[in-house]
Amino acid sequence: MGKIVAVANQKGGVGKTTTSVNLASGIAIQGKSVLLVDIDPQGNATSGLGLDPSSLKETVYNCLIKDKKCEESIKQTNINGLYILPANADLAGAEIELVNIDRREQHLRDALHELGSRFEFIFIDCPPALGILTINALAAAQSVLIPVQCEYYAMEGLTRLIGSIDRVCQAFNPGLNLEGIVLTMFDARNTLARQVVEQVRSHFREKVYQTMIPRNVTLAEAPSYGRPGILYNAASSGSQAYLSLAKEFLAHGEKSAR
Repeated sequence: MGKIVAVANQKGGVGKTTTSVNLASGIAIQGKSVLLVDIDPQGNATSGLGLDPSSLKETVYNCLIKDKKCEESIKQTNINGLYILPANADLAGAEIELVNIDRREQHLRDALHELGSRFEFIFIDCPPALGILTINALAAAQSVLIPVQCEYYAMEGLTRLIGSIDRVCQAFNPGLNLEGIVLTMFDARNTLARQVVEQVRSHFREKVYQTMIPRNVTLAEAPSYGRPGILYNAASSGSQAYLSLAKEFLAHGEKSAR
């Protein structure tokens, strides 16, 4: 099976979906086979890759609740090698429907296991809350990638999140590791942003990626056109940052494999 990475942060607005879409795209451009799993009922990763969530009949919901095979719902994107298991508003009901289902925390793990080694990398875009959907993602993943916005209270929120991940790890997935921390929405002109970077790096050291994602108009505009930043405007600083992050991510994996 390929490497499964949950992209998670229980705080909204930190660039989680932007990171999921653009990192997955950047890795696919490097010639890798990548699946992006949208497990957020808002379906932003789905629409961000050019699909209309409201028109979809086969989504990740069918895999979680109706025991359908993931293969039936996976869609190809405009980027060669990148596929998406989409989501729409149907997924909102899964939070309630999973409550009374046996092994409710492991349905996504079981569904993805059926894919075998078709994909080299699987990224899961989680909702901004530690509910049953995010727990399913963490139970299915081998590691967690955490986007952290360079703003006040960043360290406090990050510490709480790490604690939550540790509890999920103990209960459902002992092999879950911290893949890394990505600093997002960085503005070098902002003193607070620079302080946050210094603080996060001093606490988490090598777990923090060297590549930082800047505040960037392209990254904000691209989703409304149904395209990742690297297709919408590859020359922008935001797109170039995610391409650099993709290379750094792959380099980390190669070091770990040695």
